[in-house]
Amino acid sequence: MKNANKLPQMLKTPQVQPYYEALKRRKISRFFKRSIDIFAAVVLIILLAVPMLIIAVMIKLDSKGPVVFKQLRVTKYGKTFKILKFRSMKTDAENAGPLVTVGEDTRITRVGKKLRKLRLDELPQIFHVLSGKMSLVGTRPEVPHYVEQYTPEMYATLLLPAGITSLASIMFKDEDDLLANVANPDDEYVNVVLPKKMKYNLEYIEQFSVGRDVKLLFKTVKDVIF
Repeated sequence: MKNANKLPQMLKTPQVQPYYEALKRRKISRFFKRSIDIFAAVVLIILLAVPMLIIAVMIKLDSKGPVVFKQLRVTKYGKTFKILKFRSMKTDAENAGPLVTVGEDTRITRVGKKLRKLRLDELPQIFHVLSGKMSLVGTRPEVPHYVEQYTPEMYATLLLPAGITSLASIMFKDEDDLLANVANPDDEYVNVVLPKKMKYNLEYIEQFSVGRDVKLLFKTVKDVIF
């Protein structure tokens, strides 16, 4: 971790300091977290190479556009990167609706709907885990627009890399349905959904441990299967 005086300004606050100190004390846990990420990413890339190729072909046959969707997201220390996901929406989706998806969103493709249900659209993010931009477990990376809405305490979630899965993403796996019947999905997400998700994310930072990460990985697999 960076020294406190080298942190971005948004992380040099009294609200973030307790989380920073808690993580700084868990040096061994942070080392094993990164070690597990590298090992798992390499294994998963090898095992999932053929399935990902099949998914790519399905996407190309189902709708026009690129196989991979890229979007600017925010990760550790507020750094931005272009997240990779299998495209599950029409190519003009970002210009044809809100940043969040809602209910039976007409922008989602036929294959995309199946990929989202099983979270297979997230598979390309394994490459981000290998590079260190993401981790297997951690706060899901938000677009800059939503990060700008964070309270001072919420910025503490940027002390660790963004993750592919988290307790918040498991608890809000039906987020699309929650936003389906509201007048303004964007406002509802910022004012209602995001604070609830951040409660889980902040608890994760506060109670961070490798054992907790392993449990969340197993819980994710269980939830996807059942």
